[in-house]
Amino acid sequence: MGDRLTVTVTDVPGGAGVYTLECHPAGGGHPAPRQACDRLDSVTMSGRDPFAPVPQGALCTMIHGGPAAAHITGVWAGHPVDAAFDRTNGCEITRWDDLVPVLPRVGG
Repeated sequence: MGDRLTVTVTDVPGGAGVYTLECHPAGGGHPAPRQACDRLDSVTMSGRDPFAPVPQGALCTMIHGGPAAAHITGVWAGHPVDAAFDRTNGCEITRWDDLVPVLPRVGG
């Protein structure tokens, strides 16, 4: 059975919305399903949890990346997903950028 995620994005000009992403095989209403699934597969195969929060106590730059926010729910690699994303500091910006194109590219 394939993996299925619901990606809700807010405050991103031209990228806000609610998208269904299905992988294995790639599909759904996401704007770039194959590329998004490939990115998730790549991160997962490297042994990382693509939805893991920033570790408690991490030292993060205090740069603000704008109001963009996202929420991803569903099932990935047989595990439930309920992850929130924003761009409130350097760690969160990196976490967001690591999931492009699952999440839309923000800024330059």
